[in-house]
Amino acid sequence: MNWSLVFLGSGVTLFATSLGALPALGLRQLSSRAHNVLMGFSAGIMLAASSFSLINPALSLAADQIENKFLGALMVGLMILLGVLFLQVCDRFVPHEHFVTGREGGANSVQFKRIWLFVFAIALHNFPEGLAVGSGMGSQSLTLAIPIVAGIGLQDFPEGFVVALSLMSIGYTRLQSLGVAVLTGVVEAIAALIGFLATATVQPLLPWSLAFAGGAMVYVVIDEMIPEMQGKSSVREGSHGFMFGFVLMMILDVALAS
Repeated sequence: MNWSLVFLGSGVTLFATSLGALPALGLRQLSSRAHNVLMGFSAGIMLAASSFSLINPALSLAADQIENKFLGALMVGLMILLGVLFLQVCDRFVPHEHFVTGREGGANSVQFKRIWLFVFAIALHNFPEGLAVGSGMGSQSLTLAIPIVAGIGLQDFPEGFVVALSLMSIGYTRLQSLGVAVLTGVVEAIAALIGFLATATVQPLLPWSLAFAGGAMVYVVIDEMIPEMQGKSSVREGSHGFMFGFVLMMILDVALAS
């Protein structure tokens, strides 16, 4: 088991969001247009990473493992849906709060301070990203792992920036906003460790872990990020950011995997 791989993946997931939050500490507010561009960019990267770096390799690995393309695709599809179901259950029962859609997780949400509800929401968002990184690293294949790490790390920068600035815009201090970014980076690193241990220890789990993480990430894009973009006036700018992020991640996946 190559532990240097998991340290690399966890390090990227731990620091990318935190580093992305730092430039936000010098600003007071972000225009709706810029916010949507950054959100769209992150969403585009996540969707492309899910498609090209997670689900597509999962299909190939599953077909080789089961020796039947149809059954392999069926199993990958089921794991994608299981990843979606996992996040839906978390959304229902884990107390959290989104910047646009408000509080979720039932009556238990009133028991927590508001900033902790934001921490839980962002942690739920970041968990499948960390799982994807760890699963890629657990494959022991740099060809598979590097595009995943690069894509997740790249989208974590604007994500950390937007999160820190959003928290400051509703009254939290710079230190509190940076602390949230660091905490969610820690959650992502822990998820990366879980994914690494699972796939490195039991290699046959690799295609299913990739598909599970890919499904969860697609769900985050569809259920949270796109509605947040649609809720603002500058929808077209968000769409432009989305397409740029998607194409950039597609190119990175091909370049880094070759």
